[in-house]
Amino acid sequence: MHIDILTLFPEMFEGVLNSSILKRAQDSGAFTHRFINFRDYSTNKHNKVDDYPYGGGAGLVLTPQPMFDAMESINPDKNARVLLMCPQGEPLTQAKAEELSEEEHLVFLCGHYEGYDERIREHLVTDEISIGDYVLTGGELPAMVTMDAVIRLVPGVLGNEESAPRDSFSDGLLEHPHYTRPQNFRGMEVPDVLTSGNHAKIDEWRRKESLKRTTLRRPDLLEKLELSRGEKEQVEKWKNR
Repeated sequence: MHIDILTLFPEMFEGVLNSSILKRAQDSGAFTHRFINFRDYSTNKHNKVDDYPYGGGAGLVLTPQPMFDAMESINPDKNARVLLMCPQGEPLTQAKAEELSEEEHLVFLCGHYEGYDERIREHLVTDEISIGDYVLTGGELPAMVTMDAVIRLVPGVLGNEESAPRDSFSDGLLEHPHYTRPQNFRGMEVPDVLTSGNHAKIDEWRRKESLKRTTLRRPDLLEKLELSRGEKEQVEKWKNR
């Protein structure tokens, strides 16, 4: 995977991309990235990339010229996914991250100020992505969140290939509780089933705990799932407690 990042503040990404799993992923060749500061493409004598909106209003809007010229310098092929970081966009989900992890070329457009000239949305962008119903000062933080969610799913990035499929939301449920050594910590015991060696019982316990946690914390997720009759009955008991 190759990732191009169009941003006015490339330095914001350094700590994220050069630490932990993302650094190891780069070192292993799982992905490469390039920063493009679209201010470098401004034809304005003061290198401005924003202007006041037509019709009036507060704030400044990114002008189309620098972004269009920066994109033309990249010359992405027709299969590249061009992602606009925007609170109006499609919510970032695990399913969306899985979809994007299969792409060979991603382009992130990170804006600032009040918003984008609409022609950027209409003619450059394939996907608009939001990480939540709130407004940030720019698109860099959402881009970092999206990159982290996507890159960890690229084959070979995680050491254990079973890790990603067991993540929360991968099967529609929140992830089950985890325990590790010591088995007894200050009188708090690990559930017996996890030390039993009976993998069928362990899987059954994990499924039940995932379902319980989802019922109590994110019941909205259950609307999208097909549950067995027994699971539906158990869900109703938890809800009525």
